[in-house]
Amino acid sequence: MALAIGLISVNTVYAQETLADTIQAPVDSTAICTDSLSMEFPESMSYDVDSLMQMWFAKQYMTYDEDCLENSINPKFSDTVYAERLSALPTIVEMPYNYVTRNSIDAYMGRNRNVISFALGMMPIYEDIFVEALMKYNVPLELKYLPIVESALKPKAYSRAGAAGMWQFIYSTGRTYGLYVNSLVDDRYDIIKESDAAARHLRDLYDMFGDWSLAISAYNCGPGNITKAITRSGGKRDFWDLYPYLPRETRGYLPAFIAVNYAMSYYKEHGICPMQSTRPAQTDTLHINRNLHIGQLMHYSGISKDEFTALNPQYLTEVIPGAYRTCILTLPQQYIRPLIEAGDSLYEYDKEKYFPKSKLAYIDDDMKNRVTYVTHKIKAGETLGGIAIKYHTTVKNIKNWNNLKSDNIRAGKTLRIYNR
Repeated sequence: MALAIGLISVNTVYAQETLADTIQAPVDSTAICTDSLSMEFPESMSYDVDSLMQMWFAKQYMTYDEDCLENSINPKFSDTVYAERLSALPTIVEMPYNYVTRNSIDAYMGRNRNVISFALGMMPIYEDIFVEALMKYNVPLELKYLPIVESALKPKAYSRAGAAGMWQFIYSTGRTYGLYVNSLVDDRYDIIKESDAAARHLRDLYDMFGDWSLAISAYNCGPGNITKAITRSGGKRDFWDLYPYLPRETRGYLPAFIAVNYAMSYYKEHGICPMQSTRPAQTDTLHINRNLHIGQLMHYSGISKDEFTALNPQYLTEVIPGAYRTCILTLPQQYIRPLIEAGDSLYEYDKEKYFPKSKLAYIDDDMKNRVTYVTHKIKAGETLGGIAIKYHTTVKNIKNWNNLKSDNIRAGKTLRIYNR
């Protein structure tokens, strides 16, 4: 997903036939201009780091290193230094240096350096999950940094195009890889499931194109757009040859991936201070085969709602619909034993309060019928009440589906509205 926060392109004096040579030439400031071959930076680069720091994991486990004084000035290096550093990275995916990748590096090392600082702190929390999934499907391990490009490692990231989760799956692709979505559960937010799906998807794309640069690009824009670009280019199969035939956001996607690999390796040379993180408490999983309410879970385990939600972001409401599918809960180990010892009492506690007949009917309807959603872009002057009437739903539903804490909404934002 992408946002037009910066433009870069080749000088129009070059014909498209020589574009690949131009892009791969050393950086020349005279070749950076605004024309029809501009590219867009990923949407995640527009994220405000202060808002990212409000996430439970960030507040719980991350701090600034007081001994590390960040230099706000990004030092300049020669083209030769950048090229040598990229070539030294132990990667399978090619990391060429040219003015397109240089522009992306400058963006991450400059105005987006706080995103890198945040990512450096968050990666230890999720890295093992990413690496395990990538190794399982023989995908290059440098793709563990792809979620930084996609979501800045925000578990509940949701793009204006309807892509969700750290790996940013749209609904249709997610369903292809077994990610279940309705108004109670969205597996695209399940970090383990979505990482596995992303690795399988990337492997399938590589098998389709035989090139990791094209597979990464296809992950962004879909294999159909890559196939079209190959056809329009006369059968060429190199990313830089296909550059002028790709969607604008995809032109910037691979360079952003290269830039993030550079940034995560050479942040010290650019004076970036990583946020410090401590490992979360060890967790284990619990399989649930009956409907369970977070209130029941909290009563017997003592876990807080915020901690549960942070560890299990795939559950969109307070209901865990285990009667319809096996639901896996990720919990700190100290909370597992009390739940096991509770046995049936866990599900019977305040059952009439948490699961009245009306609630059970609602869950049944959601799990069986409400499996798709539409997106609604908020217009100036609209209210949640008016939007709810338009879609024949309730304000409470819309707030639950979109994790809204209040009735305040802003024009330009996107809401998910699940269909009955």
